Amino acid sequence: MERVRPKKQLGQHFLTDVRLAEKVAQSLSGWGNYPNLLEIGPGTGQLTRHLLHLPYRLWLAEVDQESIQYLLTHQIAEQEQMVGDFLRWTPTPCPDQANQACWGVVGNFPYHISTEIVFKVLEHHQQIGECVGMFQREVAQRI
Repeated sequence: MERVRPKKQLGQHFLTDVRLAEKVAQSLSGWGNYPNLLEIGPGTGQLTRHLLHLPYRLWLAEVDQESIQYLLTHQIAEQEQMVGDFLRWTPTPCPDQANQACWGVVGNFPYHISTEIVFKVLEHHQQIGECVGMFQREVAQRI
């Protein structure tokens, strides 16, 4: 399995620009001093590779089994890091940090669920201290 193709039905569009991936990773400010970082839609791991070097415990929300297998096979991620579907995920509070954000969220957001991602981040704003993401232009204009 050398090549994973984006699946239109999942709204996937894989990030291929290495400089852009690095820029997104560097955009995370760490505001809120959160220990966990969740990447939504890692795809083939272009952004993930840059996030691995940051001082967070990295988690990955991915539903595409082909992408998950690619990430595991190429040692970009481990099974324990996978949380499945972001829209079904519930951010856990940090036990030792009451009233503080425990999570940051980042990603090249799938087109079909971009709006739901924004609403979920807002819904859990007490647990999610920061969100940095890329949207398709049409979605950004709607927001």
